[in-house]
Amino acid sequence: MPTPFHLTAPAGSALSADQVRNLVARALPAADLRGQRVLLIIPDGTRTAPVGLMFKTLHAQLAPVARKFDVMIALGTHPAMSAEAINTRVEITAAERATIYRDVEFINHEWDNPAALRDLGMIPADEIKALSGGLFAMDVPVHINRRLYEYDHLIIVGPVFPHEVVGFSGGNKYLFPGVGGPGILNFFHWLGAVVTNPMIIGNKWTPVRKVVDRAGGMVKIRKSCLAMVVQGHGDLAGLFIGTPEDAWDGASDLSRDLHIIYKDRPFHTVLSCAPEMYDELWVAGKCMYKLEPIVADGGELIIYAPHMKEISVTHGAHIRRIGYHCRDYILKQWDKFKDEPWGILAHSAHVHGLGTYDEKTGIETPRVRVTLATGLTEAECRAVNLGYRDWRTIRKEDYANREHEGVFLEPKAGERLYHLKHKPVWAGG
Repeated sequence: MPTPFHLTAPAGSALSADQVRNLVARALPAADLRGQRVLLIIPDGTRTAPVGLMFKTLHAQLAPVARKFDVMIALGTHPAMSAEAINTRVEITAAERATIYRDVEFINHEWDNPAALRDLGMIPADEIKALSGGLFAMDVPVHINRRLYEYDHLIIVGPVFPHEVVGFSGGNKYLFPGVGGPGILNFFHWLGAVVTNPMIIGNKWTPVRKVVDRAGGMVKIRKSCLAMVVQGHGDLAGLFIGTPEDAWDGASDLSRDLHIIYKDRPFHTVLSCAPEMYDELWVAGKCMYKLEPIVADGGELIIYAPHMKEISVTHGAHIRRIGYHCRDYILKQWDKFKDEPWGILAHSAHVHGLGTYDEKTGIETPRVRVTLATGLTEAECRAVNLGYRDWRTIRKEDYANREHEGVFLEPKAGERLYHLKHKPVWAGG
């Protein structure tokens, strides 16, 4: 059933600001939120979307009648955003923040601060077994930012893209892991890694989505969601407004149509160029996830990001200790890894990609070689089990228009997903 409030732009065009304002006015009438405490939950700077348009539209619509109108950044485990970075995210100046938006509090989520979290209880093991298709049977603790409970109405504002952990991003994913605690975050990221990125990404009703929606139902606060489908550098192709579940459902269908590109053949060499918003490998790994399905067995995927000089500000020490490995390398040595943060293990397996591990010989064989052409040194790359290329030796134009040779260039990687028209053997086809 379509989301009651939605608009899609004709092919090749984008929704206008007036269309957005009119739809928001119908979906969230000011009279319905009069005297309410309203919290917007928005993504950080690692997602392409017209968040500023949505923030300004909702502020103009609701702030004059709401008792409170604030914003929380759904950081997940990403670093906190500075005041300047937040201003850029919502597309306002420092002067505007001090005047027009002076009553708005901007809140960074604190995933690793127990005092900032509220315990919502457990998803019991029998439910996890059913939701995960029998892969896991364990109690999963659910915590969320306690400040959500200072508000009467949560409005989730964020884009929907194919996603390596959950299938498609958006909806309740802005609660978990967006403003959630480490227990459920670590669990469902590892669940996604066990299923594997190529079998998750671009599919809607994944085990992880079921877990995320189950956790979302534990947040007993009125919720609305503005789910955006964007193209290019932020053009709004569609806007769906409703419950987090319904808005996501409609937006993910449009995302599937717009963001998944099918190729006739795999490529032995892929140059995957990271945009500036991916400033560490923790997020630039998306340049692998979205293109892994079209790399040929034994092929090479190069993440090209001269601006990237960090593996992860938050998780770097863990990653350097563990390195990047395929899922089976970790599972077949589970006693060695089981006490590591499962979210880190998931990131490790996702960036490395599919592969095999022979317990007798200790040899790990990747399906695809992942090479970094970044600001990281060769020693840093080799130490975490990834390849290295000096980015200065690479000219992007040398990789363009060579698909007939088995060479593919993605100039802005991380949001469009590439699949093969015919399933390869490793995908069960």
